[in-house]
Amino acid sequence: MKKLFYLVVFILGFTCYSQTPKELFIKANSFYKKGNYKEAIELYEEIEKTNKVSSELFYNLANSYYKLNKVGPSVYNYERALKLDPSNEDARNNLVFAKRLSLDRIESLPKSFLQKFNQNYISKINYNQWAIISIILSFIASLLFLLYYFTNISSRKKLFFSTSIITLILLVISLSIAFHQFNKKQNTVEAIVYSSEVSIKNEPTVNANESFVLHEGTKVFVLDSVDDWKKIRLSDGKIGWLKNKEIKIVY
Repeated sequence: MKKLFYLVVFILGFTCYSQTPKELFIKANSFYKKGNYKEAIELYEEIEKTNKVSSELFYNLANSYYKLNKVGPSVYNYERALKLDPSNEDARNNLVFAKRLSLDRIESLPKSFLQKFNQNYISKINYNQWAIISIILSFIASLLFLLYYFTNISSRKKLFFSTSIITLILLVISLSIAFHQFNKKQNTVEAIVYSSEVSIKNEPTVNANESFVLHEGTKVFVLDSVDDWKKIRLSDGKIGWLKNKEIKIVY
């Protein structure tokens, strides 16, 4: 009888474990719709362990945490959703509401026209998408040049030549943006404060003076690391040090 019992448990466990990420995602969404947010979170995080991640997964995970008033995890996962897909407007809009739950109100430094243009338009397409655009433009430019080279009609030669030059210029621009965004992603480390309240020091030591205080859900930029300390910068330019355990890196 015991052997039969263990066999049944094993089969049930194997069946649950063998569910595909898609099946788990559907089940998690069902829990979310019913208001069972903790159960939904467990399944979303189970999918994350399989590395079958997507912007939609982190978006739904963030929504579940938001419903439970978990500021840090909700902001963190909205940021992760946008990291994978900067054009995810739902995640961007909900992130605004999640940040309102945080106690910190940090004003960003004034941006120039080009910085605003980059943030509102160019940055909404990630470097992989810009690379694809560059490949498409390179094919178009090559085709236009071949048409220019082989045609014998003067008016068409002018048309193909001018359009190939314009396409080539757009190709250079898209390549520049792709490289710029790739380098920015490699050199910019973002993190979210997970502790309810953390004292930011002016040096990476416990006895250092307190510079300011941050609360759960605040976004910071990691500049450097020393032992178990991280040097961080806020969007308003303030700089300080905190322990590694106080934040989670957005990746």
